[in-house]
Amino acid sequence: MAEEKLLFEYDKKEYSNNLLTSLYFKMLKSRLIEEKMLILLRQGKISKWFSGIGQEAISVGVTAALDKNEYILPMHRNLGVFTSRDIPLYRLFSQWQGKSNGFTNGRDRSFHFGTQEYNVVGMISHLGPQLGVACGIALGNLLKNNNKATAVFTGEGGTSEGDFHEALNVASVWSLPVIFCIENNGYGLSTPTREQYNCKDLADRGSGYGMESHIIDGNNVLEVYDKVSTLAESIRQKPRPVLLEFKTFRMRGHEEASGTKYVPEELMQHWSLKDPIDNYKEYLIENNILSIVDDLQKKSTIKVEIEEHWQLTNEEEKVQVDLNKELQDVYKTFDFRRVDPNHTTNELRLIDAISDGLKEGMRKYRDLVIMGQDVADYGGVFKITEGFLEEFGKDRVRNTPICESAIISTAYGLSVNNIKAVIEMQFADFVSSGFNPIVNLLAKSNYRWGQSADVVVRMPCGGGVGAGPFHSQTNEAWFTKTPGLKVVYPAFPADAKGLLLTSLEDPNPVLFFEHKALYRSVRQQVPDGYYTIPFGKAAKLKEGDQITIISYGAGVHWALDTLESNVEISADLIDLRTLQPLDIDTIFESVKKTGKVIILQEDSMFGGIASDISAMIMENCFEFLDAPVKRVSSLETPIPFETGLESQYLAKNRFEKELIELYRY
Repeated sequence: MAEEKLLFEYDKKEYSNNLLTSLYFKMLKSRLIEEKMLILLRQGKISKWFSGIGQEAISVGVTAALDKNEYILPMHRNLGVFTSRDIPLYRLFSQWQGKSNGFTNGRDRSFHFGTQEYNVVGMISHLGPQLGVACGIALGNLLKNNNKATAVFTGEGGTSEGDFHEALNVASVWSLPVIFCIENNGYGLSTPTREQYNCKDLADRGSGYGMESHIIDGNNVLEVYDKVSTLAESIRQKPRPVLLEFKTFRMRGHEEASGTKYVPEELMQHWSLKDPIDNYKEYLIENNILSIVDDLQKKSTIKVEIEEHWQLTNEEEKVQVDLNKELQDVYKTFDFRRVDPNHTTNELRLIDAISDGLKEGMRKYRDLVIMGQDVADYGGVFKITEGFLEEFGKDRVRNTPICESAIISTAYGLSVNNIKAVIEMQFADFVSSGFNPIVNLLAKSNYRWGQSADVVVRMPCGGGVGAGPFHSQTNEAWFTKTPGLKVVYPAFPADAKGLLLTSLEDPNPVLFFEHKALYRSVRQQVPDGYYTIPFGKAAKLKEGDQITIISYGAGVHWALDTLESNVEISADLIDLRTLQPLDIDTIFESVKKTGKVIILQEDSMFGGIASDISAMIMENCFEFLDAPVKRVSSLETPIPFETGLESQYLAKNRFEKELIELYRY
């Protein structure tokens, strides 16, 4: 032990004895809780455990170095973050048992939770997105000019993910006050570092992003605390990101079921001698900072606290199974506020109406941020944000690097920091690069821990412009399937403006689809000023009694053109306007009147929203039908570029034939 102890150079500097002992007791508390949890795991009283034994100095040191009103984004192995923030133990125990005093109402387990009360934002299992979330929180702090730092954790394995690189790049380009903490514990589950990356130190990656970086002994709590305290104070005054690599080791399995058989025994022995708690305790005792009696008394007190809080959790009832609550909590409550349109109007194209809506939103919400590629000086590839930079400034109209995933996560971080965000996907097709944070972070946030994701993602989409397979998709079905997202798809300028303003007011994540072929081809009188249109309320464009036509986006215009050429067909034409929520009442009412239904979508058939609407009609209106429900869609191929091929692909050219067949049925 004596030889190994030389590896730890504890430098107390001017720190008080109270501070020095508090760091020890914080680590000790984390360790004692873990030891209790490992016993309970073997007894089957908790379902899973990710151990941080051997890494306590990092969690405790970093958390102690930050102010309690500064956000921390921890990982599985950061129990010390939660306990150092003084979260009551019974609430943590309830979380791990899926009880109501936890933070997720039994909907998620272990450390997959956040709490605004304690300024902690929990992770999702995809690891990487939380780095972007930290960027968003830090951006919010920068915009508020509140001189706060943010710390976010990842493991050495997580640094292999693209989100890690995207987040570091964004943080560096925007000079965000965020501390990126890599806990390099030797293994990503069972994969050693030599198979994760091919460089000596992960800290070296900082220089590639023009970022300050440091290597810290992650088992030396004083070194952790001192370095992070100094850096945090520095970036509060001079905002910038810092990359820290903490060298440490994981003494237990990835999770307890994994075991540690893949770790060489000599490596385990080496790191067991470098235990952060044992070594630090000896230092404190040898330097008369801590007495053995005080240590034993405190240990006893902590154990009593653990037992008392565990008993509280045991006495707690299980989460009540409440179907209505489950369904209601998917979305943040949104009390729609109708703002009637002005009587004064101007003729606008769809693209102009969207731009006008964004301007109105930016004027109302003074901290609303627009982010996207080329949206600032250039005004976006479709020029929707042209002139915004001059009116709203570069802080609120932000060009982004080409990194859809990190920017969506950043927008979520802004929401955590109570700032609204609009993201422009340059093309809806590119959202696939940001798919994970949309469906796993934004969509599940309110359901998991009651945190709204106040984010609007604008999606220029659709064919008919000869843009080919990578710039022409209409991919709304990717998102209508995902609970927690709202999907808006207007066909007319006035609807687009009003629905966009509602999207900005709604605290839930909204995918706002804008059909590129309609941008400059559709004109309409659009009310001036600010007004809203409710979600989940379709527009009936034509009244008839023979057939119900259901569509949205460009399909609405195809249907209108077809009806003009077939005046003998008396049809209800329903423009859905929003796909989630869906106006089921208007659909069913019309179907019961006409007895025949045709659903037109630009998307390919299989898995599209027309299939679900058809199924709902069959289940609820079967006895009113006089013919099978007809679906018309584009081909089951990627969308081609050449004009003739694209024309053949689109549903537009098959709709009239299918409509007439249904009419004659």
